Amino acid sequence: MSLHLALPPARHRSRAGRDRLELLTALIAAPGFDPLYRSDLIKIPPRHPVYGWGCQVPGCECVAPGRGLCAAHEREWKALGRDRVRLADFTAAATPIRKWTSGLGTGSCRICRERVASDKGMRLCMRHRSRWRTHRLGAPGADLEQWAAAQEPIPGYGPCQVTACPFLAESPAGLCPSHQIRYRSTGKPGNVRLPSRWADIFELKGIPVPILIDDEVAFRRWCSAAAPVYQDGTVNLMGLQPLVKAEIQWGMHAHAQLRNPPRWAPGSLQGLAILCQASKAASLADLDQAALAGHARMVVLGITESLQCIYYSPEETREAGFIETDHFGRRFGESRSHYDLTVVSQRWLRDLLWDHLAGMLRSPKCPRTRGSFDQFRQAAAELSAFLEADAPGGGHDPAVLREEHAQRFVADQRHRERHGLPSRATCRSDGQPSTVSQSARRRTFNRLRTLGYWAMETGAADAIGLDRAFIAALPPGGKEAKRSRGPFSDEVARALAGEDNLRRLAEDYDPRDRGLRDIWEAIVFTGRRCGEVVQLRLDCTGRYHGLPMLWHDQTKVGNFNAAVRIPETLYRRLDERRATSIARFENRHGRPPTATEREAMALFPTHIRNPQMDKSISYSFFGGQFRAWVDNLDLGRHVAHQARHTMATNLLRAGASLAHVRRFLGHVSDRMAEHYIAVAHSDLEDVLSTVWVAGPGSPVPGRLLSGSGLAPLTREKAMALSVDLSRRSTPADGGFCTFQPVVNGSATPVEPGLRELRQVRDVRRRPALLAAQAGAVAGHRRACTRRRHRRLPAPGLRAHRPRDRRPGKGPGRSRAP
Repeated sequence: MSLHLALPPARHRSRAGRDRLELLTALIAAPGFDPLYRSDLIKIPPRHPVYGWGCQVPGCECVAPGRGLCAAHEREWKALGRDRVRLADFTAAATPIRKWTSGLGTGSCRICRERVASDKGMRLCMRHRSRWRTHRLGAPGADLEQWAAAQEPIPGYGPCQVTACPFLAESPAGLCPSHQIRYRSTGKPGNVRLPSRWADIFELKGIPVPILIDDEVAFRRWCSAAAPVYQDGTVNLMGLQPLVKAEIQWGMHAHAQLRNPPRWAPGSLQGLAILCQASKAASLADLDQAALAGHARMVVLGITESLQCIYYSPEETREAGFIETDHFGRRFGESRSHYDLTVVSQRWLRDLLWDHLAGMLRSPKCPRTRGSFDQFRQAAAELSAFLEADAPGGGHDPAVLREEHAQRFVADQRHRERHGLPSRATCRSDGQPSTVSQSARRRTFNRLRTLGYWAMETGAADAIGLDRAFIAALPPGGKEAKRSRGPFSDEVARALAGEDNLRRLAEDYDPRDRGLRDIWEAIVFTGRRCGEVVQLRLDCTGRYHGLPMLWHDQTKVGNFNAAVRIPETLYRRLDERRATSIARFENRHGRPPTATEREAMALFPTHIRNPQMDKSISYSFFGGQFRAWVDNLDLGRHVAHQARHTMATNLLRAGASLAHVRRFLGHVSDRMAEHYIAVAHSDLEDVLSTVWVAGPGSPVPGRLLSGSGLAPLTREKAMALSVDLSRRSTPADGGFCTFQPVVNGSATPVEPGLRELRQVRDVRRRPALLAAQAGAVAGHRRACTRRRHRRLPAPGLRAHRPRDRRPGKGPGRSRAP
């Protein structure tokens, strides 16, 4: 009485050139396919590692929504206190809950296997349960097992007439107990009924029971459309078309092979099967994904994505207008394998883009992220949109494109950049067109030029008839003018390190306590890159010879497992974060992590698709929350990476060399640390603080003008170190003598170097030397008044002997006075 399920017609959109059902049937029958998913009635164990649904309390029959505790045990654990009672201790002492012990069951009778058991506890059908009650009245101490062994089985009524139901029928009407209730609630289509007292009049006498029905077609239609009875941990695929059934089976198998798969509850999979049955879908491609709910859409996308590499070969993806990175063994982080290229409408341009991206995927120097792929697609989409609107025939024939078309495209991009106009092809996440910025225009020109010259080198341009002048007219976009951010100012640094502001960061911007404050304080204390701190492992800290150390990976410079000294405050904070992560692992799995699991665990794990807690929170999440925190403090535009610049500046102020800064911060070269010199404390800064004082004629002579951290000078010191030119130089023939005496009466060259500047580092703090220098100045002034020489050399240096210009004399030397 079951309906015949035919294959979709040959021209149906869910069928391809290669029969998809044959491919999936062969894959499902392969030895590597998990036998659990081959059946039409997939019964998942309660503690399955991927599709588990049972409560963690041993013996509990209730369903746990998140592979943890059921609702009742979750309330009990919350009442006892999650922070005080470990999950492992609670599950060991909790009492399991039995769902129910009586009522309509779906199992078979323990005596007659062809009849439905109406009591789950005794597992007896209605006939044998009535007999057992009668027997127990006569023998109160009778044993059920002994009585059941002596009973004879009674023939049943066959399977349920509902196509998707695997259970036995309860009566000659052909429906199981659950579908019998649903049939009555829907108004009994076809009006199927049995005679009054049919069991006593017909069945007990061995006479076939007559079935009364008004409209058999309506009844069969209801049986084919009725949904299966929901069972905990069971995915019923009965009644589905063969192809969509195979797709769900393969999708469940492929999903279970992922490292960190998203949670697909058995109830969600059963809901998808019911949806496919109700819509009579021949394939998952027939479903309208836009009309699906959020979780159902995620399941459908996951299954269809796993089927793309089976249904399409690489050549077929090129024809269809997309690329599958799994065909090349590549996957960019957590992104999907499916990469759509249909935004490029011109077939020749899309094929060039596909070939270039495929070459990048096959290359041993394939990019680690999909940023380059996005830029190439965005650049090709910009050119495609312009050609569609401006070129002859929409630019679909490359042979008609000339140099002037490329020049108009370049002019259009520059015009949009200059006036801030929206892009033709690129949109933001909210659906609004993005603005053509300088960076966007530069990337578009560079990527299109790279794509065009690659086409000329490989001969693809000549093969499609694209004019070389068109490619040559695409100009280079130029290099990006990167602007490095400076260190935090004193006001910003104090605000970002204030206890009240740090508490707001943890409470308002980290509600799930993922450790954003710990990450920020680690960046401030160590000067590490943000990604290096976010990606820290669980056991990243330790004491070595009594010193707290932090172990991390400097992936940017290829320095792995590097160690850096950290203060005790940070060590204790990271140790508390480690305890929090371990407690969350125990609360999730009901046991502490093993040694192997600890090695892979992250110190700041994310709660998204991370059952083993080996994946850290994303850098974008930390950056976004940090940016919102800084904006709320009204400090201007600042990023977390500026803490690294602040650390470098502080190191230089403390006397560290560039080599030390490079080694501590993990720079590639000394050049990366050179721009910190501009704001670092140097010897020149001491000299400037010495001369930047008020002059003798001011109301407060000797008062510092450069800061408040140094003691003011006396009037005598200010007179000796005045910046007045008349007091620091001596009139001489041809100009001024700017000789200045320095420490210990020695002389300095006209342009003192760093070594000489270090000698005058603390000259204002040595009053004994100042008097000697003042006397040297007076003596030198008297010597300079002589008109015999234009300028006298500094004391301690050889005198310059001018050449003798008298007639008849050679280039001799004159004596020094």
